[in-house]
Amino acid sequence: MKKLNGIKLKHRKHTQDCKTIDMPIPEKITLPMAMNMGAPCTPTVKKGDKVLVGDKIGDCSAEFSVPVHSGVSGEVTAVSDYIGANGKVCKAVEITSDGEQELAELRPPVITDKASLISAVRQSGLCGLGGAGFPTHIKLNPKTHVDTLIINGAECEPYITADYREMLENTEDVLEGIRLVKDMLEIKYAKIAVEANKPLAIEKFTEMAESDDTIDIVTLPSLYPQGAEKVIIYNSTGRIVQEGQLPSDVGVMVVNISTIAYIYRYIRTGMPLVTRRVTVDGNAVKLPQNVSAVIGTPVVDLLKFCNTRLDAVKKVISGGMMMGMCIPDVNMPITKTTNALLAFSRYDDRATSACIRCGRCVRACPIGLMPAEIERAYKVRNIEELKALKVTMCMNCGSCTYVCPANRKLAETNQLAKTLIPRN
Repeated sequence: MKKLNGIKLKHRKHTQDCKTIDMPIPEKITLPMAMNMGAPCTPTVKKGDKVLVGDKIGDCSAEFSVPVHSGVSGEVTAVSDYIGANGKVCKAVEITSDGEQELAELRPPVITDKASLISAVRQSGLCGLGGAGFPTHIKLNPKTHVDTLIINGAECEPYITADYREMLENTEDVLEGIRLVKDMLEIKYAKIAVEANKPLAIEKFTEMAESDDTIDIVTLPSLYPQGAEKVIIYNSTGRIVQEGQLPSDVGVMVVNISTIAYIYRYIRTGMPLVTRRVTVDGNAVKLPQNVSAVIGTPVVDLLKFCNTRLDAVKKVISGGMMMGMCIPDVNMPITKTTNALLAFSRYDDRATSACIRCGRCVRACPIGLMPAEIERAYKVRNIEELKALKVTMCMNCGSCTYVCPANRKLAETNQLAKTLIPRN
């Protein structure tokens, strides 16, 4: 089977052998009420309230949303407006820790069927831990039957090794999470898809799943963007997700590897999502490592913990180099979707020049889009041509911008062009 196009990137997996280290409890955390794709929560606490670890402090009645929980015990010291890195405004709850880490009364949920699993996953506050933040309980409830569960262990972005450490440190949790979801959702097969540059993880999964003929280990080429949903589906199963389709329309469900492991841990412990493993790296970081931090911890605390030269930092990215987002203020908190923090003292800021029609962007695009033509259609606001060019298929992987010798902001233009297309 022919594999989809992509680009070769320097992996820079400096932290792949760094076991996860627990960070000290922060003095104060800030919990934005919008940490997932979908509706923001409304605070359920007010200034002066006492909270415990695991207490729910924000929720929303909208189905496409998940609650927010506290990762520290202490006092609510503020409920105020918060501006995220994407410019959107929501409420945020500030909690000052008392240092006691007193636990709320937590009970593991009882799972007997699909409905109880989906309800439990929502109450856990879980959204996709790969970075997109899609509410997991929505993903686990597709409208069409799914026969194959794909566990996304590609982690193809440079620097990031948070999922890789999950594979090595919590292999059993991954497998038990797979079996639980398969059983409750009546999914026949599962495929753990891992890039070839992670041989230890492949070996470990192969050994532990050897006796289970419903779980296959798929070795993927080390090519970016191997972890993109449409790409990993095709390269793992040969199935094509057409424009306007969902993965479930072709009988597939894709779940991030850290997400599936967390589902099992929550069912076992009842502890909601209050911590995150974060890869901290970049040329301004003296001690790159993987750290487990309370959600809401200020970014600056993680950078200091990893001996970052703060006075030299010129750019901090939340997530990966290709699809991450620049952080305007290091005092902002990490959120549920923060899988990496990359701090750089220098970066390439090349000037943009005219398109030379070399076609590199087309060859790099995994799904064969024509970014230069999309850019031209966008400039004249030709909506019909943008539709014909299938701009809505763009997954924002950034490959086109990366390979462009003229340094044109093609991926960014694709996203702007999408906003011109009316939604049905």
